[in-house]
Amino acid sequence: MSAGGNAGGQVVVVTGASAGVGRATARAFGARGAAVALLARGQKGLEQAAHDVRTAGGRALPLVVDVADPEAVEAAAQQVEDQLGPIDVWVNAAFATVFAPVTEIRPDELRRATEVTYFGFVHGTQAALRRMVPRDRGTIVQVGSALAYRSVPLQAVYCGAKAAIRGFTDALRCELRHDGSAVRVTMAHLPGVNTPQFSWVQTRLPRHPRPVAPVYQPEVAAEGILHAADHPERREYWIGGSTVATLLGQRFAAGLLDRYLARTGYDSQQTDQPLDPTRPANLWKPVDDTHGADHGPHGVFDDEAHSRSLQLWAVRHRRPLALTAGALGAAGTAVVAALRPRPGRLSAAASRRR
Repeated sequence: MSAGGNAGGQVVVVTGASAGVGRATARAFGARGAAVALLARGQKGLEQAAHDVRTAGGRALPLVVDVADPEAVEAAAQQVEDQLGPIDVWVNAAFATVFAPVTEIRPDELRRATEVTYFGFVHGTQAALRRMVPRDRGTIVQVGSALAYRSVPLQAVYCGAKAAIRGFTDALRCELRHDGSAVRVTMAHLPGVNTPQFSWVQTRLPRHPRPVAPVYQPEVAAEGILHAADHPERREYWIGGSTVATLLGQRFAAGLLDRYLARTGYDSQQTDQPLDPTRPANLWKPVDDTHGADHGPHGVFDDEAHSRSLQLWAVRHRRPLALTAGALGAAGTAVVAALRPRPGRLSAAASRRR
């Protein structure tokens, strides 16, 4: 079955599916009747994510996988096909990172975060391609970020990995086109999202990390990811008005943004609460296993997070909006033409004056 339209009967793989955006995305595919394979490290979160998918109406296959391990990803992909069938959509969403100035990031932390966030996407993409290319069908969705284009202070690890994913994906897209392949790859670039990562990310900041405002709920991100999977003909999707503003600002005023973020970027990525020195971090081990708790899709910023995006609504309804605008424009033109005096004829009022 193709990626577009009704997802009922589709086989979908979502990495990073135990929490955050991946969790919300898996649930959304389940609500459309898909069979969803959930890949993540944490057993507890996977079990609850699988329950979410089944409750929503889909089938679930939870698989404990560290996406930094290419052999484990390959084995998981084969298990998905053996148990659920041919993979239609593969969504790469897993990541790990470090919040800290560049000078305070240890080499092993940088390596580990890059192995998960960048190489995890590469391993997932290659596993999907090994199965999709011979069948000449399938869609890969790379969950990107506005930070793939516009880096911010304190997130050099994440920004670097997301920019690398964008470069990797652009190269792959050219190769698929060269080969005449019907396999599609697209990117969904996200804004700041209210996920649990800010409560467990590895950090050396003095205060609790937070997403850059405005903040959106993970269900908004999931909605955009599903739309990208349904319409992979576009190279990439910008989700959220803040993403559009950020990327346009980078395109036309990068130097100005450098100065603005140098002045505001530290405070805007921390709350007023001091960092708890005993808080867990998930860089090396999954937090839900070590602390026995399921964190779900949402973080601690529900009070300010937006549950919908007008910009995403406009993207999803782009064609009918374009048709409506075209029809209104044509109608307006017709009205103007009807009211305009014809050449060589005078209006009745002009005739009376004469």
